Amino acid sequence: LEELANEKLKEFQQAQELKLKEKDQQLSQLKKSLEDAKRKAEQGSMQIQGEVQEIAIEEWLENQFPFDTITEVKKGAFGADCIQTIHTRQMQNCGVICYESKNTKAWSGAWIDKLKQDMLKVNADIGVLVTSVYPKGMSRMGFVDGIWVCSLDEFKGSSSLLRESLIRINKIMQSQENRSDKMNLLYNYMTGNEFSMQIRAIVD
Repeated sequence: LEELANEKLKEFQQAQELKLKEKDQQLSQLKKSLEDAKRKAEQGSMQIQGEVQEIAIEEWLENQFPFDTITEVKKGAFGADCIQTIHTRQMQNCGVICYESKNTKAWSGAWIDKLKQDMLKVNADIGVLVTSVYPKGMSRMGFVDGIWVCSLDEFKGSSSLLRESLIRINKIMQSQENRSDKMNLLYNYMTGNEFSMQIRAIVD
């Protein structure tokens, strides 16, 4: 009788152990599902924030510069997020600015190389990376390896100046006296004292 009781107790304990293991397994799966859901929600949130910034850039350019052509690059397509082709009342196609929007927590140097490639595809004169995070050692708008890197607020302040620089260079190119290379003229102008002081004033 005692042996039978021990056997029944052993069976009961084994059954309880299996139930506990089953509960642990269920909890583990539930925890994993919650972590997956949280990660997907965060990714979705970051993507939405990125898209909101892209739309803000496009709308700002369209409202500020009604003569210009603002081209949105569709999701999934290769290229920068937004392309601004500059026109005035008197002149067409004064230049092209490529805008790339990044609203993430960590900086990536690959963004600069990608934007340069995107610029080549559309024959752009200026590349602007509007970002929520700067590269190491940088705390405000500046020139990084040939690309303007700035925050959304700095973009709003500097977009007119960048646009005006292309209109000015275009006028010089059209004058009979000057047949210099456009990119050299643009680089010299943008690295010159007058332009640097204007940018500094905007950032300050």
